[in-house]
Order: sequence, then C-alpha cells, then structure tokens
Amino acid sequence: MTYADTLAYLYEQLPMFSRIGTDAYKKDLTNTKQLCAALNNPQKKFKSIHIAGTNGKGSVSHILAAILQTAGYKTGLYTSPHLKDFRERIKVNGIMCTEEFIIDFTEKIKPQFERLEPSFFEITVAMAFEYFAQQNVDVAVIETGLGGRLDSTNIILPELSIITNIGYDHTQILGDTLEKIAYEKAGIIKQNIPAIIGEVVDETRPVFQTAAKEKNAPLIFAQENFYVQDFNYENNHLKAEVVDVRKDEHHTFLLDLPGIYQTKNIVTVLEAVHQLQLKGWQIKLQHIQKALKQVKHLTGLHGRWEKLKENPAVIVDVAHNAAGIKQLLEQLELESYTRLHLIIGFVKDKDIESILSLLPVTANYYFTKAQLPRALNEKMLAGLAAVHGLKGKYFEDVNAALSEAITRADKEDLVLICGSVFLVAEVNL
Repeated sequence: MTYADTLAYLYEQLPMFSRIGTDAYKKDLTNTKQLCAALNNPQKKFKSIHIAGTNGKGSVSHILAAILQTAGYKTGLYTSPHLKDFRERIKVNGIMCTEEFIIDFTEKIKPQFERLEPSFFEITVAMAFEYFAQQNVDVAVIETGLGGRLDSTNIILPELSIITNIGYDHTQILGDTLEKIAYEKAGIIKQNIPAIIGEVVDETRPVFQTAAKEKNAPLIFAQENFYVQDFNYENNHLKAEVVDVRKDEHHTFLLDLPGIYQTKNIVTVLEAVHQLQLKGWQIKLQHIQKALKQVKHLTGLHGRWEKLKENPAVIVDVAHNAAGIKQLLEQLELESYTRLHLIIGFVKDKDIESILSLLPVTANYYFTKAQLPRALNEKMLAGLAAVHGLKGKYFEDVNAALSEAITRADKEDLVLICGSVFLVAEVNL
C-alpha cells in the first residue's frame, strides 16, 4: 500500500473518536496491551513522562519536549489529535515519523485488526511506542488522549505523572463532577512515581491525595513551589517573571507561545523539570530559557493563540470547552482591536450552552463546522447562539467563514477562530 492507501485504511477501518465520538471509546486497556504484546512490548524499552489534564496538556507536552531536546536528550513526543498531518502525532526531536514507518507498521499489525477490532487511537498509541523503541529515544513525552485511567497510553511506567488541571469536558465519559473527572485523570498516577498537579481546586485536591496515597506516590502541587509574579509581551513572546519558592529566586522566561494561559503551563513545566533534576536528569536553567523561546520551532506546536495574518489580525486557538474559552476571553481583554469577528464551530458532544453563555454579544459571529460527522450543524449552532444574543451568519466550512470575515473586517479588527481543534485544522491561510 502507498502512504495515502494506508491512511485511508486506518481512517476507514478503525473507529475514530474524533469522527464518531463515544462509540469509538474503548473502556479498558486490553486491546492496547495485546497490540503491544504482539510488538514485544515496545513501551518498556524507553523512559517516559505521562501527561493528562483537561486543558494545557498539549502545550505542557510540547514545552517539556522542547526542554529535553535542548538539554541533549533524544526525545519522543506523542500527542493527539493532529492538525494537518497524521504524522504530527509521533515525533522524535521535533521531526515527524516517516511515511514508510507508518506503511510498514500497518502491514505488520494487520493480523491483529480482525482479532482485536481495535480503535484508531489504540493503533496509534501502539504505533508511537513502536517508533520510539525503534528510534532508541532517551525519553518520550506521552500525552493522554481522553481521561487517564482507561486511556490507551496508560500502560507505561513513567518517570513522572503530570496532571495539568481539571475542568468540565467529555463529561459523558469521564463524569459530570470535577471529582469524578479528577478520579479518571488521577488514574495515571503510578506506584512510587512522583505525580505533579499543575492546578488544583478544593474539589480535586482530596481526589489526588487519595490516589497518590494508595500508590505511595510523592504528590507535588506545582502552584505551591512556583508562581508567575508578572508578565508582559515582548516581540510577540510572552515574558514571564517566575518565582521559585523553594530557592527564593526570580527568573525571567520568554515563551514563543503568547497565550496568557501559558503562565499556568510554565509553572507546571518548571516543577516537572525540578523533579527530573532530582532524578538525575541533566537539565540546566539555560536549557529551559533557550527552549522556551523556540517551542514552536523545536516541536512544531501550532494552534495556541497563533497569529496567521496581520491587518486585520487573524488568530486561531484550539480552545474547545468552557474553561478554555474563559482563558481565551481573558486574552482578548489584553488585545487592542476595534471590532471582534468570531468564527466558531463545535462538536456535538460539548457543553455548547455553557460555552455560548460566556461569549460576548458585541462580536460579529460566523457560525460554521468542521468536516466530520461529530460536528454540530452550523444552522443549529446559529439557532442556539441566537438564544444567547449572539448574532451572525452561518457557513458550511471554516474557510468560507474566514473569507467573509476578512472581507468585512477593517485593518484594526481582530478575527478569531476557535471552538474545535478540527475547525482550526481546516483553516487555509
């Protein structure tokens, strides 16, 4: 098979959560364990760092990978979903895996397809582990797909377990309270392995404490050891002054991911680095400072408050739940613009009403959808939005909406595209 044939086979033959939602979610780790067993358990052949959380886990994964690369470690990175190219999910030192590897892997693992009937995500996890083992990486940063306890990635024994935060998302699978969601995310905490919590609230703290105690895992709340004292912008970089509470030291970092929500992610990353240093990993302050300036270049991360165009400014962000949208609105308060043109689209299983209730009624709206079965119809979205006083036109695809927004916008306006990773992925500009 060609690479195109292989991708078509994977997309068409395997149930994908991104396309069909909960029907593709497998509620145990049996398939992943059997797939990896057939590959001689590649996940046992490299060190790893495991990252879960409602928001921020993608950014934390990429930032941490950039730091490890800069410190001289051969670093694997597994994230999902991808934006433009399937191979974005599996990288080593920022370079995507080869097309040949994907073709060969799919051919090799095909006998398992009929026997196990795995999901798309289960296959991609096994694929990533095999690639990292073949590439003989020093460490792989592994981002969970959904939840933690039953996530396909949760068969690794990592150096660290990291949970960025807990918010309401995928409630139909993970539970309808913060405590229930935290319980699922806490499933990545392993016996005697340090667990880092990026952000914690009253409802989630005891959940993490219980999980860590059961596993005899050292539990570290990052916010207690680092905090951002001040931040501003410098040449489209986020400039953050961070206080190291343990050492009573102040350090300034420039980050090429300018969203203010990265101030929370920096704290999580710095605690992770500290814990790695305690384990003997050779990571110095200059490695951190150098890496943060070029995360996008080193890892290929996109879609986090990313400016695609000037005059008018066009920005994309993959915020897709209420907590993410709240952070986006905080960012907008720092921006200078005349009018806001908001292009939005969501998948059906999000809490749309909660998100719509947060959005500003003064913006010009362009309702649209990603081209996948899970996407909420743009006319239906426009109807739901109208109840909240949000008015605008609807469009069958995001690029038609973007074209209209750019035509209507003045040079001083801001065009923002958000609401779905898949929507952002389809933007052509």
